[in-house]
Amino acid sequence: MEVRGHKQEVPKCSVKRDFIALLREHADIDRHSRWGDVKKRLDMDPRYKAVESSSAREDWFREYVKALKEERKREKERDREKRDKDKRESKDKGDKERDREKEREREREKEKEKEREKEKEKEGDVNDVSEDENVNNSDDEREKEQKDKEKQARMEASLREREKEVQRTLATHLRDRDKEREQHKHDEAVQHFNALLADLVRNAELAWREAKRQLRKDHRWELAELLDREEKEKLFNQHIEQLAKKKKEKFRELLDETGEVTLTSSWKEIKKLVKDDPRYSKFSSSDRKCEREFKEYIKDKLVAAKADFRELLQETKLINHKSLKLVQENEQHIREIEEILKKDRRYLVLDYMPDERTKLIVTYLEDLDKRGPPPPPTASEPTRRPTK
Repeated sequence: MEVRGHKQEVPKCSVKRDFIALLREHADIDRHSRWGDVKKRLDMDPRYKAVESSSAREDWFREYVKALKEERKREKERDREKRDKDKRESKDKGDKERDREKEREREREKEKEKEREKEKEKEGDVNDVSEDENVNNSDDEREKEQKDKEKQARMEASLREREKEVQRTLATHLRDRDKEREQHKHDEAVQHFNALLADLVRNAELAWREAKRQLRKDHRWELAELLDREEKEKLFNQHIEQLAKKKKEKFRELLDETGEVTLTSSWKEIKKLVKDDPRYSKFSSSDRKCEREFKEYIKDKLVAAKADFRELLQETKLINHKSLKLVQENEQHIREIEEILKKDRRYLVLDYMPDERTKLIVTYLEDLDKRGPPPPPTASEPTRRPTK
């Protein structure tokens, strides 16, 4: 018999079984996974390559995901059946307790009835009892019966109150458990909806009405059915705010990296330098919006520059509480102060606004003059003396 050199084919069922085992080994593959994301993590495995048809891989993957969904559905059904069973058992337990109490009460009533019959028999056997004694016995019997009735009424009232308390406790427990379960379901729905937003909504200028049409097409929309329209829109707006915040941070990061940007720069000049950077186009398609953000950026830089300049004034030892008086007596003194400050970049940044810079110096000198001389230094200065 001639032995051919062809490679023996592996049965298709064995290839499929190995491929499904490969999917099971990846714990991150769940019922929400998509084939386009999953196959990138599997394509180096021999069990992946053993499947010759890409369509077969995808079909088997879909079968596996479908099986996961069905299993999840069965788990939910089992949970629901268990909850129903717990409710029935709780109710049956309460019913059995009431039945046992009633049975014990009937037994006690029978015992009392037997005792009364014995008493009557004893009375019938005693023929020589005087009429006065019979009257007394009759009164005692009525008194005893009255006491027994009162005792029985108290027991029945106590039993009814106990039953009400059991029902109240059980109802409270069931309500708390239901609230906890509903909260858990709500939290899961929020997580699914946020994941859906993160995957599909990446444009910070997208409106809710337009985004909703896109989101409805995804199967995860149904996983968030517990959320009402207002809550979904609120989560969407929060997501848009986060997107806008990140893109604004990236745009300002771009401006920080552009060395040509100064406090006197115009948008027309800077736009030419940054327009090819992706962070510019991602921030907004509106040139007017980009310009507004650029102007806000320059305003913030100016505020920071003034704060830095005030810090420089505080660091300058030549300036003290006597400086204002010296400037008033001799204008040359402020020139001496400026000559020292010129050596620092924080002074030079404000060269384009010399009058405003001088005003900042004078304001600082006036503030020092009002505060007066600093307190004398002490050896240890453990605590400050309380001011009166």
